[in-house]
Amino acid sequence: MRAIISVSDKSGITDFARDLTEFGVEIFSTGGTKKALQDASIPVHSVSDITGFPEILDGRVKTLHPMVHGGILANRDIGSHMSQLKDKGIAPIDMIVVNLYPFVQTVSKDEVSLQEALENIDIGGPTMIRAAAKNFPHVLVVVDPADYVPILGKLRAGEIGIDERKRLAQKAFQHVAKYDTAIAGYLRPKDILFPDEMTIALRKVQDLSYGENPHQQAAFYREEIIGRGEPGIASAIQISGKPLSYNNILDMDGALRAACDFAAPTIAIIKHTNPCGLSSNKDLAEAYRRALEGDPVSAFGGIVASNTKIDMATAQEINRTHFDGIIAPDYEEKALSLLKKKKDMRILKVADVGSKSGIMELRRVSGGGIVMMTPDCTADVVPMKTMSKREPTEKEVADLLFAWRAVKHVKSNAIVLVRDSTLLGMGAGQPSRVDSVAIALKKSGERAAGSVLGSDAFFPFPDGVELAAKAGVTAIIEPGGSVRDKEAIEVADKYNMAMVFTGMRHFKH
Repeated sequence: MRAIISVSDKSGITDFARDLTEFGVEIFSTGGTKKALQDASIPVHSVSDITGFPEILDGRVKTLHPMVHGGILANRDIGSHMSQLKDKGIAPIDMIVVNLYPFVQTVSKDEVSLQEALENIDIGGPTMIRAAAKNFPHVLVVVDPADYVPILGKLRAGEIGIDERKRLAQKAFQHVAKYDTAIAGYLRPKDILFPDEMTIALRKVQDLSYGENPHQQAAFYREEIIGRGEPGIASAIQISGKPLSYNNILDMDGALRAACDFAAPTIAIIKHTNPCGLSSNKDLAEAYRRALEGDPVSAFGGIVASNTKIDMATAQEINRTHFDGIIAPDYEEKALSLLKKKKDMRILKVADVGSKSGIMELRRVSGGGIVMMTPDCTADVVPMKTMSKREPTEKEVADLLFAWRAVKHVKSNAIVLVRDSTLLGMGAGQPSRVDSVAIALKKSGERAAGSVLGSDAFFPFPDGVELAAKAGVTAIIEPGGSVRDKEAIEVADKYNMAMVFTGMRHFKH
């Protein structure tokens, strides 16, 4: 057997190569890989010994040669292929062990130049990988160090079967596809959000025990984004507790997004992706207490998120209620020790809690997908135009702004009631907006009096406004835009409510 080994990720490569020589494998290599093998006293030849031609163009061309690719691509079952190899003096190559230049790592560095990025676009490597993967029944292609030990085991057993070869080929094509995706993403102009063709690079974080329901299979993937690590649940580290489930991940993500949409210390409590508790306060423990009061029944078994370090006082409060999980940027040492006493509660730490730029949202639909851009967290300026006769008070304005941020994290049709930067009640996911108002009022109870209301979209009829006014709501923030806006404003004026329009809506389907 003859093998070409040329890897950027050199983990485990010397042990693998040394074991290959025990099977009589003749190894050829280039550059840094060759030096690493030589330093480990492993017999290795230069690829130039195959090609009879030196590396040129500062190493840009070293394996792009018929003596290499003829040896890789020849189908051993086609007599004419083997005859041509013999006539041209080309020896078959039986194994390609290659992984690619660290393009993503390179272009993610600060102030990387275009020239440096271009020099880290691998050409020979992907070409060899693709050639070997095309001819996988006859040539082993290995791109992942995790496969070294299993391959050696199969060699010792005497054979690497067609199914294993096919698996390795699939992995190889995916490796190159992800690499090309990174390059295309880097080269794409920043003002082109939705190109005509687009691929997304994903790396599996973990398998999940099941999906949304026990009969569904599921896995968790992290998107690899050029230039930055994406903040959020995909980059979180689990510190303690049971393994994450599919639903845990969705709720953790919803909780983190809600909490991190506020600049002040904020606690979000999420149940089934909706915030049932949400509060901002300079005292985090007080923010938690107020968030819990929003709906203590629904909060049971939910997810807690904080946009700042969890201190001991907050941990003591959290510890009094059963939650499936908690996520925060950090924890005081004593607070973490206390929380970890609940062995089943999932505790996650996420280093970067706020998105510094808009992110692309992708949702699958039958036969395809839909994509949209989500704006920066905490960066959007809220345009507020008073439509009622009465201007909102300074306190009402503060709560209206809180309500406007809160309502975009609630499933449409979404209604929230807020007082003192605290969610008192919400109505979510109802086909009728007035029904969402009724649910929010029911959840708030007597606390609705003196609160403000946020609506993710306009009121198609004034009935929702009237219902809120009769319960004592003093101000409303909504997008406006209904043909019956005038009627809604008239109801607000009738009850001396302040009503402001934003001109934008916050549907969350």
